[in-house]
Amino acid sequence: MKAISKIWVKLNLQGQIHNVGNLVLDSDSKIYFKYDDDFLEKGLNISPIVLDYNGKISKPNWHIFESLYGVFADSLPDGWGRILMDRYFQNHQKQLSDITPLDRLSLIGRYGMGALEYFPESFEQTGTSDIVDLDFLLAETQSVLNDVSSEDSIDYLYQMGGSSAGARPKVLIDFNFDNQIITNGIEGNIGSVPCILKFPASNDLPDIANMEYAYYLMGIEAGIEMSRSALLSSSKGRQFFITQRFDRNDSGKLHMHSAAGLLHDNFRYSTMDYGHLMDAAFRLEKSVSAYEKILRIAYFNLVTNNRDDHSKNFSFLMDRFGNWRVAPAYDLTYSTSSHGYHSTSYDGESKNPTVAHIKSLADIFKVERVDKIIDQVNESVNKWTYIAKNTGVSAASSGMIGKYITHAIKWK
Repeated sequence: MKAISKIWVKLNLQGQIHNVGNLVLDSDSKIYFKYDDDFLEKGLNISPIVLDYNGKISKPNWHIFESLYGVFADSLPDGWGRILMDRYFQNHQKQLSDITPLDRLSLIGRYGMGALEYFPESFEQTGTSDIVDLDFLLAETQSVLNDVSSEDSIDYLYQMGGSSAGARPKVLIDFNFDNQIITNGIEGNIGSVPCILKFPASNDLPDIANMEYAYYLMGIEAGIEMSRSALLSSSKGRQFFITQRFDRNDSGKLHMHSAAGLLHDNFRYSTMDYGHLMDAAFRLEKSVSAYEKILRIAYFNLVTNNRDDHSKNFSFLMDRFGNWRVAPAYDLTYSTSSHGYHSTSYDGESKNPTVAHIKSLADIFKVERVDKIIDQVNESVNKWTYIAKNTGVSAASSGMIGKYITHAIKWK
């Protein structure tokens, strides 16, 4: 497999394909980008904060994304997807030390998250519409995590989820929410929609899927926009969380940009604050309602102890007219961190944020409905015990989370 030194970027946006520009790797391992002149006339600014929207050849001043601009780095997987990608390269006689970011983007090709596509592509999906066996997929993902997987397993799993990000194993599938049928068909099936199906990581609690589904129900009731989700059961009684992809709709692909990529924030060593997210959301949506969307998620994460609130867990979507909006919330669940800090700080506080920090942010951004937001979230999370019981969360997990929530909302 010869190293790739130049790739062309396209935008397949709701059925309309545009030539965006090209990425070139020089002899010093620096990656340069130039917009296509015709694309600039369309006014579809794919990364409006860091990447200059002009016809000049440029490269990022930061190297946190392997010399890529954040908008292109967003196409690359991390966590589970990165493991699969690395194993795929190794299985196909490629030394990891020789792999460049352009090799990785070429492997993503047309099958990444969002609407960006990369050519020449070096991987072609050949899926079928066979029914997916959840227990089989669970066993295959565990074999990868335990480093005992076969080459065929790697190829199969990469085809089903090689572009996905996040630490937990997952596959990209079609799912019919009405008849509960899941398939791995590339063409799609009548009544099915593109979804992400999650499997437990090695350090997850046994009821992690139930917990995430319970958080989804609480989030919806708290007024947070989220993609339709469900809890699936396998023939052996295991349960899994599935959620509809928000980067796809009936007309095709939507352009997706994470907060990390948009603001060039190293999400592993983040300096992001919810104030930064509120500002970015307003600049993209051009509406004060964007402030409320972020503030609502911020308070929900505070009182439910979601400390894995890093900058890759917030995204924005752009449609074919160039209109931006905050993407539905995702990866909401109970999570701690190694040092007890929120990944995203609250008006400068990440260890022990309180409602006072929420109100301070509301004051800075002139959010007048902050008390209503707080009351709605509190009303939702106060139903935790009931929701947990009805979604199969274990008594131990329910008690642990309920205790935290009860303590957290007293700060008001």
